[in-house]
Amino acid sequence: MRLHHLDKRLRPLATRRVAVAALLVVFATMAMMVASIVMTALDRVASYANHLDEERSRETLVGAIQTFEHQLGATLLDYTAWDDAADNAYVHKDMAWMISNFGDMTFDSDLFDVAIVLDAAGNPMMAYSDGQPIQGGAEGYLTPAIMKLFDKVRFGQSGRVPQALGFIRTQKGIGSAGVALIRPKSGSIDRPTADYVYLAFIRHLTPLTVERISEAYVLPGLVLMPPSSAKTAVTISAPSGEKIASLAWTPRAPGDQSREQVAPLIKAALVIVTIYALLLVIIGNSEMRRVRADEANAVKLAQTDRLSGLLNRAGLTQLLEDRVRRGRDLNEDVVLLYLDLDGFKEVNDAYGHATGDRLIRAVAAGLSVLVGEGAGLARIGGDEFGIVLNGHEAKERAFALASSILAFFDEPILLGERTVVVGCSIGICVSEGGRVEGGELTRRADMAMYSSKDGGRGRWTVYDPRMDEERESRNQMEIDLREAIGRGEIDVVYQPVVDAKTFTLVSVEALARWTRRGHGPVSPDLFIPIAETSGLIDQLGLCVLRQALRQLRDWPDLKLSVNVSPGQFRDPAFVDHVATTFEEAQIEPGRVVLEMTETYFIQSPDRARLAMERLRSLGLRIALDDFGAGFSSVGYLRQFGFDRMKIDRSLVQSLDRGHRAVEMLQATVALARSLGIPVTAEGVETEQQAVILRIAGCDQLQGYLFGRPQSPEQIAAFMLRPMELRAKAAELAFAANHDGGLQV
Repeated sequence: MRLHHLDKRLRPLATRRVAVAALLVVFATMAMMVASIVMTALDRVASYANHLDEERSRETLVGAIQTFEHQLGATLLDYTAWDDAADNAYVHKDMAWMISNFGDMTFDSDLFDVAIVLDAAGNPMMAYSDGQPIQGGAEGYLTPAIMKLFDKVRFGQSGRVPQALGFIRTQKGIGSAGVALIRPKSGSIDRPTADYVYLAFIRHLTPLTVERISEAYVLPGLVLMPPSSAKTAVTISAPSGEKIASLAWTPRAPGDQSREQVAPLIKAALVIVTIYALLLVIIGNSEMRRVRADEANAVKLAQTDRLSGLLNRAGLTQLLEDRVRRGRDLNEDVVLLYLDLDGFKEVNDAYGHATGDRLIRAVAAGLSVLVGEGAGLARIGGDEFGIVLNGHEAKERAFALASSILAFFDEPILLGERTVVVGCSIGICVSEGGRVEGGELTRRADMAMYSSKDGGRGRWTVYDPRMDEERESRNQMEIDLREAIGRGEIDVVYQPVVDAKTFTLVSVEALARWTRRGHGPVSPDLFIPIAETSGLIDQLGLCVLRQALRQLRDWPDLKLSVNVSPGQFRDPAFVDHVATTFEEAQIEPGRVVLEMTETYFIQSPDRARLAMERLRSLGLRIALDDFGAGFSSVGYLRQFGFDRMKIDRSLVQSLDRGHRAVEMLQATVALARSLGIPVTAEGVETEQQAVILRIAGCDQLQGYLFGRPQSPEQIAAFMLRPMELRAKAAELAFAANHDGGLQV
């Protein structure tokens, strides 16, 4: 919703900014269009000309390499398919002839620079390089690559002509190599293959050879280099497919040369366009500045709480993102304090929203002073505030600040002519080194804040990972409770309510009990709050009422009390559900009292009055439960006209402290009796308390003195007990200990 409002605020500003920007773009586009088209065309022509030249040079170089190899092949064919060579190799076996015609020819030759004669096993019979015998063996030339060519010829894998060619790497460098069988021109050798003689030529790509190729094929800057994938290089591969070298040339880039010729004209056009664009920028810059300033103000306004002047939730979210990002960059801690005012709603309901607004502004002013500069302060919503600290000592500062804030709320707050007292619960979460994101930091701080509330309020709590486990456990308990209600696994027990004079059982209070599958009994203090917060209280309450009414049919002389949660009262269909339940049970509604706390009457008095009228129209009676534990307004007693009032156990337990507690009790009961409201006291544990309460005017008593919550069978047994003698004995014992009794 906040983002929607922010969007509505910024939309007119965005429209202005878009209009100004569009105007600048239109004029700039018109001014630059021609220049852009011309420059693009020139770039494309230049690039295409360069591309064509590179492709032609590549094709030329590939052809040059193939020609280099073919020339060696032609030379090798001339030297091996030669009758004289065959006679001297097979008939005369004249090594001197071979040296003269093969070895000596490697000197200063453009055709080949290495010649090696091999026998049928591949062993060198003669090896010459550059006109000289190769010293120390020919291993530096008889590489695996050339031996692969030799095997190809020897095993007849070279095709019709017993000759194989390929590029190889030798100790001398990269060269084209060829191996062929020495044979007559006829091709027929009258010798066993074991006597065959082979000739190998190698023609190396020396710098001089590469230079000649460069000049012959017009390839400027041609060099032999390691294998490269450059666009201006052709790879040379060995017979095995291994890349052994590349021939690279320097592109002539005719397109770039042509573009350089028109560069002065292009620069002049760019200067003209730039001047025109600068004029447009100068004209529109002031308007753009105004638009940006308005937009910044709108963003600030959208992130500011109007009531307090502090950041709002959106502003806090943005602030957390910035601080967490900075924390990660600088390895600083980021701490979020999540505050919730205790008692704010009571002040708001009692004195009105105007007073509540003044209280919010007063709290915001006080927190601003306590927080100081450098920290972020926001009103998250309602009565919730957030404080962001960062730095290497942020954690210690946060703890000290939390204590100062609690001390601030210990003092009453003056609002005009009114003085109000509110408290504060604080949750603290630390993002060490900015490792916890802002959203998760808020969630954890909020969880810690609720832990402070659950722990008694008016305190601060640091987030602990176990809180997540507790929440997960609570969620699972909610799921199990939902299933238990659906399966009818909620039991109902009954606590006796007796007549104050005779201790005779006159009524019972129905209470829910739950034995959780796989866990055992669960305290009502645990599962009742879960039912209220999860919305299961409606189903749970009707489940208890339904069982209690069925049981009441077996106790025609007893009455029944059933607790009603504020959550049930808020349900518009609650009265209808109650009416249907009574119709199904066939129980007289006048035998049942619905007990309600004053919380809902304070929050929604009009709706509460309407619901009570509808319930009374069914014949039900309404009791105010836990009177004296909360706000305890006498006005609500008059306004709603309850049928019964139940005094909270805290007043009963205080009777042992002396006359003041007794006098307070007497005043409370007298107030109820003056309004015609009978009084039930709960939490009675001693006979002395029972007598004092009876003397004070209570007509019904409830507490452990008479019995804990019990099963229906135990209640049936209780009904058979004679209680009048016990009541009389308690009264006599009290009279003997108090010399004349209690003055009422």
